[in-house]
Amino acid sequence: MLVETRKLNKREINVVTSLDVAETFEKEHRNVLADIRNIQSEISTAEFSALFYEDEYKASNGKKNPMFYMNRDGFTLLVMGYTGEKAMKFKLAYINQFNQMEELLKGKLIEREKGIAVRQSLTKAIQQSGEDERTHGHAYSLYTDLIYKAVFGKNAKQLREEYGITNQDNLRDLFAQEELAKVKSVEMIVSGLVDCGWGYDDVKDFITNSTKKLIAA
Repeated sequence: MLVETRKLNKREINVVTSLDVAETFEKEHRNVLADIRNIQSEISTAEFSALFYEDEYKASNGKKNPMFYMNRDGFTLLVMGYTGEKAMKFKLAYINQFNQMEELLKGKLIEREKGIAVRQSLTKAIQQSGEDERTHGHAYSLYTDLIYKAVFGKNAKQLREEYGITNQDNLRDLFAQEELAKVKSVEMIVSGLVDCGWGYDDVKDFITNSTKKLIAA
């Protein structure tokens, strides 16, 4: 069984798949889909779309088949009719996972909020320093790549390729709470150096030689 965090309808949500429910509760996936369709027929479209998110998966034969993601409330509604001692243990295990993931997501969202303020300070420092003019409008991306290389050893383009996302997607939505905290720490350092009048080359030299020690402390 696996509860995971997914970005659905532009929001990060803790979900489980209908495939996972079928496997865990030892049911045919088509029967789980039928149970979900029954729920869909009994509630409004708005209510259903707040609980279940339809998608598809590729079967072993290469065919694309329907599946659903569901949040905690959708899962609870779906499995409330699954009975038996084993089913009860699975329900409790899922609920425990949802609780744990909610705490992780809450911590991540808090870290994201902190990071936004730091990012704004860095942007302001770059704007006031004149670095953007000196780098022909590339200062923001140059400093971003410098920060990501310090934390991950890869620039933004390489990270996007690794995660399989486009330029329209926000990389930071995929970072773990600890990674967001490290990025924030390095951004604070860079922002302070730029505010003190350091140019990109000097900042790069300092960050390249010092950041690993600083973020590990």
